[in-house]
Amino acid sequence: MPSTTRLLLLLLLVQPMHTALAADPNFTLQRGGSVTVDPDSNRATVTRGGVTTPLWDGTHRLDDGSVLIINRGVTVPNRAILESRQPQPPVAEDWEGAPIAGYSPCEKLSRRVCGDENQCEEIEGCTLARQLLDMEQDERAASENRNRMTYTSSQCQNVVKDVELFPICAQNDL
Repeated sequence: MPSTTRLLLLLLLVQPMHTALAADPNFTLQRGGSVTVDPDSNRATVTRGGVTTPLWDGTHRLDDGSVLIINRGVTVPNRAILESRQPQPPVAEDWEGAPIAGYSPCEKLSRRVCGDENQCEEIEGCTLARQLLDMEQDERAASENRNRMTYTSSQCQNVVKDVELFPICAQNDL
């Protein structure tokens, strides 16, 4: 898949739930630290206790509940980052609150990428899928109705077709 197509698919992955971030390219991590995203390179740095370092690869939960993804040192631009550069009207989400039957979208993604018995756990996509699964489970645990789609559930649905970042575990068929 061309990198441009991959980037466009990944843009769908993370859409913040809070529009106040749209006006500020600086974000605060839930576990502490101020994140700054360079508008030219999309590289993210985190400042904690006056020390600034690059933000590590993976998914990061922000104070407002949204998610920031770093892939190979570069921020996958989410809606907050894009809106901070050019404001856009918010889009209503109709998937949130829909019932989940069987495995949740993030459980399906994790099983597909990591393997039914974690045969492919060393794959980079498995780490990201598990982080998304953890976030989805946290959201469901905090919800009044735990059998409904959450914000992160939809993000897992959006990336399920990106087999470059989330490859199918070849050992699933064994």
